Amino acid sequence: MNSTQPLLEILMSDRADRYRTVVGGAVDRTATRLAAVTTPTTDTIAAVLRDRVAAVDLDRPLGSAEAAVDEVDDLVTAEAVWFHDPGYLAHLNCPVAVPAVAAEAVLAAVNTSVDTWDQSRIGTEVERRVVSWVTDTIGFTAGDGVFTSGGTQSNLHALLLARQAATRAGRGPALDDLVVFATVSSHFSVRRSAMVLGLPERAVVDVATDAAGRMRPDDLAHAIADARRAGLTPMAVVATAGTTDRGCIDPLEPIADVCDLEDVWLHVDAAYGCGLLVSPTRRHLLDGIERARSVTADFHKSFFQPVSSSALLVRDPADLRRASWHADYLNPEDADEPNQVDKSLQTTRRFDALKLWTTLRASGGPAIGRAFDRVLDVAERVHDHVRRHPDLVLVAPTQLSTVLFRWQPDGVSDVDADALVGPLRATLLAEGRVLVAKTVVDGRPTSKLTLLNPETTVDQVVASLDHVVATAARLHHVRVRGRAHAGAHGAPTTGADR
Repeated sequence: MNSTQPLLEILMSDRADRYRTVVGGAVDRTATRLAAVTTPTTDTIAAVLRDRVAAVDLDRPLGSAEAAVDEVDDLVTAEAVWFHDPGYLAHLNCPVAVPAVAAEAVLAAVNTSVDTWDQSRIGTEVERRVVSWVTDTIGFTAGDGVFTSGGTQSNLHALLLARQAATRAGRGPALDDLVVFATVSSHFSVRRSAMVLGLPERAVVDVATDAAGRMRPDDLAHAIADARRAGLTPMAVVATAGTTDRGCIDPLEPIADVCDLEDVWLHVDAAYGCGLLVSPTRRHLLDGIERARSVTADFHKSFFQPVSSSALLVRDPADLRRASWHADYLNPEDADEPNQVDKSLQTTRRFDALKLWTTLRASGGPAIGRAFDRVLDVAERVHDHVRRHPDLVLVAPTQLSTVLFRWQPDGVSDVDADALVGPLRATLLAEGRVLVAKTVVDGRPTSKLTLLNPETTVDQVVASLDHVVATAARLHHVRVRGRAHAGAHGAPTTGADR
């Protein structure tokens, strides 16, 4: 055998010591990086990162697992985005529970696939037990569900079930006649799911919202009535328990009243707000969720689980069978075993439920709820700070943990404040010290913080905002000075500059 050709090391019983050495080394190196984190990411420019990756020749292996792991540490981990750092304030990314990370190592090594019982055995039983715990927490008296890759897949799955219910219940409308009711604040996956499901572009009807961005139940009732008069068939209503931008929660009880009266499938997208299910102080914000036909929950957001960890939950287990498909080689219809692929859109599927199981066994649901409460407590105080700040404008309130704001001291025009939002985010991202997001609210660009770290303090967020304010002021000064210089030299000005 040519000793210069590296061999593929497969995890086998006689290589347990190699597993311990290689994975232990990776854990040690990652822990060393973790201990040294002082900013959410680095200031390495994008072109350099791109060139470093492009320079790696994937056809020339390094020759050992240790060398490959060392390269991952130097190339990837050294340049990672760290969601646990207090300067990370951009998106719905959470720091992760330690027991869940340990479970991630176990599920990766064992490599369970929970699509059929004979591939997972006790893994199937663990997932089913975790799902039962979640449905009980929602308030479904005899619910069911399945783990998914994320909220996008959960929403797609829910709308598929709703479509099947609408087209198989003896009414048989054409797909072109189906409509889904949501709001402009609903997650983008609602509209993309409608496209994937073969519905027409006009299928998603935007229901009016109140000043806080929450669906108006009275307008929902009118929208459903209008659709019926137009000969259309209401397929589903998507209420959101935690909109991505505003962090607001649609009024679930009155929306459920409308759906019950109109016999329309109610889906609650609680990808963001599912942490309220275990909150000791704010569980009431989800009152009415138990009346939904289906619910999306993203545990890799407010349950502090590693990606991926999401689930679609249903009130009636029979609803999951609306999208079942059987194959003799995999899950025959007469099988005695509980095959999870009967419920899932995926076939091969990770044993992600083990992470939440391990977290619950280590700490319990109330501990998760208290951690989410701490995030929301900090968000409330940050809102107060922004509201009082002389250079910041609070754009909208929240019920969860987003902070929508704009840098706009007295004397700065709307045009200048709007123009600064994009460059401000880009400058902060390039610097790597404080990361914020940007979005559009009521037609205007807006800066956004998303708090999702229970260890981040109010003082740390305020310090980050101080840096944001100083950066914005510097960028504005440079922009104004450049405009004045251009004007002094007779350069034409744009409409935005006048």
